[in-house]
Amino acid sequence: MSLHPDLTWRPLTTADAPALLRLFNAVEEADAQPYRMALPEVEELLAEPWRNLARDTVLGTDTAGVPRAYMTLVAPPGDTTERRVFLDGGVDAPWRGRGVGRTLVAWALARSAEMLADTPEGVPWRVGVICGKDDERSARLFAHAGLRPLRWYASLKRDLADPLPDVVVPDGIRLTTWTPEDDEDVRLAHNAAFADHWGSQPMSAEDWASGRTMFAPGWSLVARDTRQDGAPVVGYLVSDRFEEDWPAQGFTSGYLARLGVLRSQRGRGLATALLAEALHRIAADGLEAATLGVDTANPTGAFRLYESLGFVEYHGEVLYAVTSSDGVSLSELTGVPRP
Repeated sequence: MSLHPDLTWRPLTTADAPALLRLFNAVEEADAQPYRMALPEVEELLAEPWRNLARDTVLGTDTAGVPRAYMTLVAPPGDTTERRVFLDGGVDAPWRGRGVGRTLVAWALARSAEMLADTPEGVPWRVGVICGKDDERSARLFAHAGLRPLRWYASLKRDLADPLPDVVVPDGIRLTTWTPEDDEDVRLAHNAAFADHWGSQPMSAEDWASGRTMFAPGWSLVARDTRQDGAPVVGYLVSDRFEEDWPAQGFTSGYLARLGVLRSQRGRGLATALLAEALHRIAADGLEAATLGVDTANPTGAFRLYESLGFVEYHGEVLYAVTSSDGVSLSELTGVPRP
């Protein structure tokens, strides 16, 4: 089986960023997703040093050279106890219903098997892709390819016109605005805080530093415990400003991208303090809402915490995946030639 013959296929290059941006956003619009990409995000994605564009991406163009379909694969460089490959692809609306998506997914699974071929014996693996929970077309496509719904995520919104919670910082905690000097300590705290979360793997320094094109340092916070030697980081909140999303979602917002509290500090109200402070800062900048994404089965009870602070769901997504625990061997994912 090869990629769809009605399109001309080649790997992506960094020069494709503007054309890929148009295709990204056309696909998001067709899928009724409340997200849009900006050019700096696409440029950064294509330039990530752990991506092999020549082997792990494809772009399909029509006879006029217009991009109509794409697929990118990435294996996070910090994975240790589970090896993962994430798929991201799409087909322009006028080209749907012709089988293009099926050939893309088949190619992606075969390439994923090659990327995971050096997985040590006994280490689990997972190949996954995320789509909107109401996207029935994609759900059928992934089910046909042997992927199953594995995890559900909620996008939450907090209206900042409503009264905001008071900021009550626990005793001994110093809450400050993020600075570059904090960043490595925050990364290590993140890895420790998420060690007990489903599917989480340690983030390498290079992976942690990626995705910063829309970073909002003024809305990002660091919590240090002044009662301990060196005042280590025990909590943090990292925020982004995705202005390209605002027309699609219908409101201006600040995005609370990562929130973590060390297990030893949980139950003291630190997460609430971090969230409350971020809400006040985003509101002070004149934006209408704060948004975030959460695993609905988060073991720390984060979903309930967000609801208690006035967050409500406005969108949902599903992780579809095939894993080593499904009784599928890597060899069963192979057999599709690269273009």
